[in-house]
Amino acid sequence: MSINHAHLRAFNAVATHGSYTRAAEVLHVSQPTLSAHVKELEQRYSVKLFERRGRGIELTEFGRSVLDVTQRLFKIEMEAEELLISARELLTGQLRVGADSPYHIIPILATFQDRYPGIHVAISFGNSNQLLKSLVSSKCDIAVLPNIPSDDPRISAMPLTPGRLVVFVNQSHAWAKRKSISLKELENERLVLREAGSNTRALFVDAMEKMNIPLNDVMEIGSREGVREAVAAGLGVGVVSESEFGYDNRLHALTVSDADLEDVEYVACLQERREMRVVKAFFDLLGGQFTF
Repeated sequence: MSINHAHLRAFNAVATHGSYTRAAEVLHVSQPTLSAHVKELEQRYSVKLFERRGRGIELTEFGRSVLDVTQRLFKIEMEAEELLISARELLTGQLRVGADSPYHIIPILATFQDRYPGIHVAISFGNSNQLLKSLVSSKCDIAVLPNIPSDDPRISAMPLTPGRLVVFVNQSHAWAKRKSISLKELENERLVLREAGSNTRALFVDAMEKMNIPLNDVMEIGSREGVREAVAAGLGVGVVSESEFGYDNRLHALTVSDADLEDVEYVACLQERREMRVVKAFFDLLGGQFTF
């Protein structure tokens, strides 16, 4: 015999809200109807789900086990409903985006919101490691980040236009009138770098190591804005993606003449989510195809 869905929903509502009265209000049914559903569930399977405690109720140990199952059941049901809603011409729904900086993603999101104003967009920022973890754990639907592992079958991605890293100093630095430097010249400079996990730092450190140039003096700062302010204050030489340098009359950017510091950003999603209507719409907006 198949289980009665209405009975399960009635039980889950009472267990969640701890009250027949409140559960009846939430489900928009009468309290006698709700009580009858729970009673029928108990009688049908010869189990006790609730105990009376004065004027209130309390789950039995077995009831708590059933609640754990129904919570998972209705969570999956909610996910199915959200998927169906998102397919309805994208009039409603949500898109959770993670990015390593606002510079690439904000112009794209502005166009997306203009085309799909009913979609609620939530955006969070983090370094490359944090974003990859968020993507794999489904905490975000789309991530914009560098260094997507090409051998990971869980992930689909497409590259954005490649950029490059530049070195920057404040206007009182001896290099403020120059256009470029070599990596070797950085050996005796204090470097102001992002935290471990930052792609900018990883690319730069890798280039230094390949040329056997030691990192003698490093100040580590956990945000892009912090690095910028430290360099502006004369605390050292910074490294940033050229597309993120922007305009700041306190600072001067220099290219690196003897190293390939190409910085490629990717728009990525989980393979299992790539056909979700809202995710597909985002990639269609970019006019590219999935790779890997």
